[in-house]
Amino acid sequence: MEHVVLVDEHDNAIGTADKLKVHQSGELHRAFSIFIFNSKGEMLIQQRALDKYHSGGLWTNACCSHPRPDEATLDAANRRLKEELGMVTTLSFLFTFQYKTDFENGLIEHELDHVFVGTSDVLPKLNPAEAKDYKYISPKKILEDIHLHPDKYTFWFKEIVQKAIDKYGN
Repeated sequence: MEHVVLVDEHDNAIGTADKLKVHQSGELHRAFSIFIFNSKGEMLIQQRALDKYHSGGLWTNACCSHPRPDEATLDAANRRLKEELGMVTTLSFLFTFQYKTDFENGLIEHELDHVFVGTSDVLPKLNPAEAKDYKYISPKKILEDIHLHPDKYTFWFKEIVQKAIDKYGN
């Protein structure tokens, strides 16, 4: 059983709970999202594995997940980047945001999300349990495609991509 960290509105840990149960009840919990840009300024996006518990097959930022109880969020981000994409790079904190959304399968995502950014020209080595595909794409083209085809992208990615681009400086 995988556990996530439950938090209050100020990101203070208030307990832990089973990941699936939290996504069934919609309790606020800690998460992170990683954006990776290459030296050309292109953004790495991944297509989630088709059998993910929600948002399978949708395109999203390079990596996202949850820290384990007693694991620093930056440490968790580095761990998951390596586990999902086989990548190691220096990550920098950008911002936090909170969101809540219901999925068609009855699950609820209610996260206080820490957003990190890094730069790498390394091509990912996908973990097939996590990601089906990837591509590097210019920020301009990704924003245009989200506008034209919003159903191809995860909810949280659409919520934060513009802010991540603006804060990263592209």
